[in-house]
Amino acid sequence: MRIARIIIENFRGISKGELFFSGHTVLVGDNNTCKSTVLEAIDLVLGPERLSKRPVIDEHDFYAGHYINTEGNPVEVKVEVVVVDLIEEQARHFRDHLEWWNEGTKTLLDGPPPEGTDQAGVLPALRVGFTGNYDKEEDDFTGSTYFLSPVREDGARDVFRTSDKRLCGFLFLRTLRTGSRALSLERGSLLDIILRLQEKRLQMWEEVLDLLRKLPVAEKREIGISDILTKVQESVRSFVTSDWADSPHMRVTDLTRENLRRALTVFMGTGAKREDGSDYAAPFQHQGTGTINTLVLALLSLIAELKQNVMFAMEEPEIALPPHTQKRIIDSVRKKSAQAIFTSHSPYVLEEFEPRQVLVLIREGGNISGTPAEYPPTVKPKKYREEFRKRFCEALLARRVLITEGRTEYDAFPAAARRLHELHPDEFKTLEALGIALVNAESDSQVAPLGEHFAKVGKVVFAVFDKQAPTQKAAIEAVIPHAFEAESGFEDIVLHGTPEAALRRFALSLVANGDWPPHLAAKTPTATTTLDSLQDALREYLTWSKGAGGAADLIGECTRDEVPKFVVDTLLAIQAVAEPTQTGTTGSSPGEEAKPTAAEPPAK
Repeated sequence: MRIARIIIENFRGISKGELFFSGHTVLVGDNNTCKSTVLEAIDLVLGPERLSKRPVIDEHDFYAGHYINTEGNPVEVKVEVVVVDLIEEQARHFRDHLEWWNEGTKTLLDGPPPEGTDQAGVLPALRVGFTGNYDKEEDDFTGSTYFLSPVREDGARDVFRTSDKRLCGFLFLRTLRTGSRALSLERGSLLDIILRLQEKRLQMWEEVLDLLRKLPVAEKREIGISDILTKVQESVRSFVTSDWADSPHMRVTDLTRENLRRALTVFMGTGAKREDGSDYAAPFQHQGTGTINTLVLALLSLIAELKQNVMFAMEEPEIALPPHTQKRIIDSVRKKSAQAIFTSHSPYVLEEFEPRQVLVLIREGGNISGTPAEYPPTVKPKKYREEFRKRFCEALLARRVLITEGRTEYDAFPAAARRLHELHPDEFKTLEALGIALVNAESDSQVAPLGEHFAKVGKVVFAVFDKQAPTQKAAIEAVIPHAFEAESGFEDIVLHGTPEAALRRFALSLVANGDWPPHLAAKTPTATTTLDSLQDALREYLTWSKGAGGAADLIGECTRDEVPKFVVDTLLAIQAVAEPTQTGTTGSSPGEEAKPTAAEPPAK
């Protein structure tokens, strides 16, 4: 079983939204694009324990907090989920509620005619929903889940019960909240789920409670509590009959089964030794965050093995885990589940997915949509896997993307931004601080296609490139709103835009440190080398050191006045777009940011 579609209305930050899932999926997007809200909405419908929470929803679960409209009527939170790929047991259990889903058109058929259901890509589907609202009479919030098909003559629908949800096998793991009760026996904990799947019925409650009720506590007279309780008893007896308040004494607690479920937890060794040489154990939630997360994922693996058709939804599996563990976790969870849906801010997680499995969420106002990333234009799958994947994933996670024509600009612009921020922190910010990821187009012909691609998934796109022919420049500017064209090649910008003193200082430091390449020995700079010869020698050096960031090293040693004007002006213009200071331009959504007014793109 897997989720094919979800429709959400009036839930938290989403006024309306419709998303499609093709299988294993990772949701990405800027903060507050409602990635977690989507998972919470799925849990409202499919989560077996979700409706046991009281209240099921509250004021803050309604879009903009409006749970009563202007006419004074309750506003409804609605979530609809379509699930497909039912196994035989599920299809048999839900047979009276099945509809038909067309994978190609991503729609439900209006009816089940044989000629429609026999078509390729048409699958049996289960459509279920949640509705929640404010009950005026009860002064409370209510919510329920139900099958959306069929609808009875009176408009009623069958209830989608907890037992039905358990058969669907959906499990949602929230960030930093599941580990605290993973190995407790609280209802809905991972350990409780495993026991239910194994059909274990614990018979220990009465025995444990009886032991705790008999366990003596503070009964030694030297402690003093027993004497106080005796005096309390004597005082009570002066007012009531002698058989009241008889023999007061302390016990561990007034535990019930539910108290005990929440109180019991697993202890684990900490690696510390007591003075007698024994191992010291502590509750498992006192372990490190990475250990807890790994432990949670181990329990998930066990659940997946016990329940063959499980769907996992997981927030940020990368938290407190090193990259190689992140990758191993993603691989393990996907292999053991029918469908896994993640949210993530880690490029290492995204690298494990094909681009079509990366769903980029875009929220404009209260409307949310999702766009599959797809392969970047002109980048073949093999090259993507070998060279381009990490850069592409980093760009998908960023709000803004700077496309550079070549490797020199790719290295030089972030180095210049860092240097200027170091020298003048009140005026300049690093590209990282501006939420900008860099992508090397590797040629001027790829700037426009890449810019169009990233704009489609909601990114604010910038581009830096050498002097272009009019047609090529027009093609770039047609799809990239913030395009910065140099007056010549970037190496020329560096060599002719950097003062002689800075060029000479850099060149002589290379020689002094033994970094001047042997094959350029005939052009080794000296204190008496003419400017033309110095620039010629450095041009060959920058060409040779392009892969090692030679131009970035040069700019990284400059003062503000020494950094080429084109670079400074471009960085200021980018910053004006990313963080506009004019009245009314702040708070823009992705794709809606104002063009710079404080600094226009130079050299156009």
